[in-house]
This record gives sequence, C-alpha cells and structure tokens, in this order.
Amino acid sequence: MERDNLMHGARTALNRDMEIREWAENYLKEKTRAEMPEKTGEEFETYWKYHKPEIMHAGAAEAMAAYRESRKVQE
Repeated sequence: MERDNLMHGARTALNRDMEIREWAENYLKEKTRAEMPEKTGEEFETYWKYHKPEIMHAGAAEAMAAYRESRKVQE
C-alpha cells in the first residue's frame, strides 16, 4: 500500500511539473536502454515508443527519488 501511495504522489508531481517529467523520462529511458544492450538504436526507440507509458508509471517513484538525489548533489 505504501508503494502505491509513493507511486501516486510521484505521478502527480510528474504531471504537474514538465521540467521534472522530462528529467524523469530521460532518466528512465537511459536506465531502460542500459538494460537492453542487445537492441539496436532503432529497435530500442520502437520498444520505448510502445512501452514508455507503463515504464513511466512503474518507475515514477524511483525517478522522483533519483531527481531529488540529483538536486542534493548539485547543491
């Protein structure tokens, strides 16, 4: 249940702030790309196009945590 609350809060934040959403999308895309080295660039882009919504949904809390951490490092 706690995980669902974190995901919901993260999704809300991503929907309200386009700068954070863009950062999170790039973070999750790079992470997913690293997990699929066997795919060519074109194959990965096709995969990303069709799976992005579910990856963004499932990874929202992780991406928000990474975003916050990246901001702490910059300060």
